[in-house]
Amino acid sequence: MAFRLSTISLAGLVLIPSFAFIIRNLVNRKRTHLPLPPGPTPVPLLGNILSIKADEPWVTYTQWKAAYGDIVYSRALGQEIIIINSEDVARALMEKRSHNYSDRPRLATILPFGWGYNTGFQPYADRWRLHRRCLHQAFRADSVSHYRPMQLRKARQLCLSIFETANSSEGNVLGEELVLHVQTFAASIIMSATYDYETLPHNDPLVHIVERALDLAIKFMTPEKAAILGFLPILLHLPDWFPGSVKSESKLSQKYSDDMVEVPFQHAMKSIREGTAGRCMISETKVDEELEPDSRNVLEKALKDSSATAFVAGAETTASTILVFILMMVLNPRVQKKAQAELDSVIGNGRLPDYSDRPSLAYIDAILRETLRWFPVVPLGMPHTATAADVYEEYHIPKGAILVPNAWGMSRDETKYPDASEFKPERFFNGEGELNDDTVVYSFGFGRRVCPGRYLADASLWTAIVSLLAIFKFSKCKDEAGNDMEVVPQWTTGLTSYPRFPCCIAPRMSGLDKEALVSLIHTSGSGV
Repeated sequence: MAFRLSTISLAGLVLIPSFAFIIRNLVNRKRTHLPLPPGPTPVPLLGNILSIKADEPWVTYTQWKAAYGDIVYSRALGQEIIIINSEDVARALMEKRSHNYSDRPRLATILPFGWGYNTGFQPYADRWRLHRRCLHQAFRADSVSHYRPMQLRKARQLCLSIFETANSSEGNVLGEELVLHVQTFAASIIMSATYDYETLPHNDPLVHIVERALDLAIKFMTPEKAAILGFLPILLHLPDWFPGSVKSESKLSQKYSDDMVEVPFQHAMKSIREGTAGRCMISETKVDEELEPDSRNVLEKALKDSSATAFVAGAETTASTILVFILMMVLNPRVQKKAQAELDSVIGNGRLPDYSDRPSLAYIDAILRETLRWFPVVPLGMPHTATAADVYEEYHIPKGAILVPNAWGMSRDETKYPDASEFKPERFFNGEGELNDDTVVYSFGFGRRVCPGRYLADASLWTAIVSLLAIFKFSKCKDEAGNDMEVVPQWTTGLTSYPRFPCCIAPRMSGLDKEALVSLIHTSGSGV
């Protein structure tokens, strides 16, 4: 049973004496004549946590923007939280003052749920720098082009898997099967790039190890839920039958996380020892055997942990973004038709597109950007923390405050994105009909903590989107009378979010069967 915000209403726990917390807050806060940023009035002890929408806090924070502005102060069970609702403010603090805002908060859920390995949550210190060096070496811009043939092959395998499932489904309707296919695609790319592991098209054992760890833990990795556990650590020790207990989830998450870190890494190391390893993050990061044992162990541990981080970050966000893209194609047939017209004019119908076609397919690039903008799949980004007290535009930012970059709120900035709730790829073209400079960078974080895998992710997303558009038409399901059924996506919650929805997927080319699709794939220069 996962704990929710309502758990804090348990009378016996909330009424625990909290004088120590009040005194600590008074002592730790610097005396300053400057005000805190504006924000909603907190209630004693609980702060603002009862007024936050539990499953979609980014919606609450964006509503606060309308009332209080681009920088909002709030409290949650004693933790001071600064909500950043503007890309300009986020850049001013997290990039131009990165020396003060590159640390991570010590979330109370990290260690109990087995995520101490994760680079994204590491404090800004030597261990994080070593992790970052491993990730940068593997996924910097001039390294990831090596993976493009693999990404293209796996994108076409995704299309073949969807084709087979849709062809066997009444009315070509896919729901949960679509989610599984997309997740397998995203996992297979990052497993190959990280561990040189070739996943099975379905039910791969290593992918299963990782996905069960993610499914259990990721919903707890938010500042709001960490604040609850930090305020009420007893929830980790209460018996399972007690409302709000997370004891069993915590222990199971630790086990799953340990398996996720260890098993793929040992697979890669075995291949290296046997001399069969291809190019990947593990094989490209040299662990010098002449190092002192302690130093070698530190580097190997950093490589093991950062590679697991690469998988977690890459697989989850890539799959989620592709599902948002497909939802947008279902809901916006005009956009889909325009993209496919561009494809037909550039590619024709004798082959499938590949990465060399990207410069000629500007509208599809605009669709990718608009997909990232319309729903950032990490809606609140990754939290930063203030190493020291600071002043921004005459507002006092306390030392230790958590800064939450509300990417979803930034994507809804009507001054930058008029009609922001609508899906309009055209907004990314300038007056000369060329793509503008807005690459929706807030989807990948800010400053020294920007996502190191963003170049690999960009290529994976583009390759999947262009392949899916080349082969399929996405549409709403039909009812018994042949009318379009309303699409009401169910969004997952947690650190990341993606939609679940049924849709109809049919091949664009009339008479296309599996044999013809496989032949087209091979003719286009990529096997499956």
